[in-house]
Amino acid sequence: MEPPISFEADAVRNEKGKILSAIKPIEPNEVLNLTVRGQYGDGVMPDGEKVPGYRSEPNVPGNATTETYAALKLMIDNWRWADVPFYLRTGKRLPARYTEIAIQFKRAPFIMFRQTPVEHLEPNQLVLRIQPNEGIALSFSAKIPGQAVRIGDVDMDFCNADYFDTTPTTGYETLLYDCMNGDASLFQRGDNAEAAWSVVAPILDVWGALPPRNFPNYRGGSWGPEEANELLERDGRRWRRL
Repeated sequence: MEPPISFEADAVRNEKGKILSAIKPIEPNEVLNLTVRGQYGDGVMPDGEKVPGYRSEPNVPGNATTETYAALKLMIDNWRWADVPFYLRTGKRLPARYTEIAIQFKRAPFIMFRQTPVEHLEPNQLVLRIQPNEGIALSFSAKIPGQAVRIGDVDMDFCNADYFDTTPTTGYETLLYDCMNGDASLFQRGDNAEAAWSVVAPILDVWGALPPRNFPNYRGGSWGPEEANELLERDGRRWRRL
């Protein structure tokens, strides 16, 4: 969102509403190309634990079509974010639980090292970690000292816990405190919720009209269905490795 004129609740939520309203709705005929849904099957977690598929969970029908994974590509129609794709994914029974925002920088129009074997430099990334290890990480390429032109990856990592004596929280403590103090900044307003649902509703309508035929389509303990990788590969990109 754009910077609010103050940190008053209405000022913050006004800017939230503007950015949600600027998200380009996905047309029904585009849903299958711009979204991916999934449901986990049997699998093995990174620690070796064998886990059952969703349809084998207690109280779940053997033919359930409920999604346990979603990935999608969104665009925002405003001056700041024009032509910048936003890729989102979330799911259950993945290898680990991460909540983060990864910003991948565009390649510069003029590459100084075009006459050397480094034409395919890895893009610089800024990662904002929300949970569980709150912090910021910046990754970029740098020349390795020496006569030859060799490029190495550099990672700069800031973690809150390394600098501040804070007790990990779930976030609900802040919300409860704000609620008791009458601060609505972090709470959704009605028009914000409607704007968000206007983005999601067309996707759910198409998914509801076309039940999935290939569930389960990813193994428990994996990062999701292969179709999610293809969603980015069509744009010449890939999900960030975790």
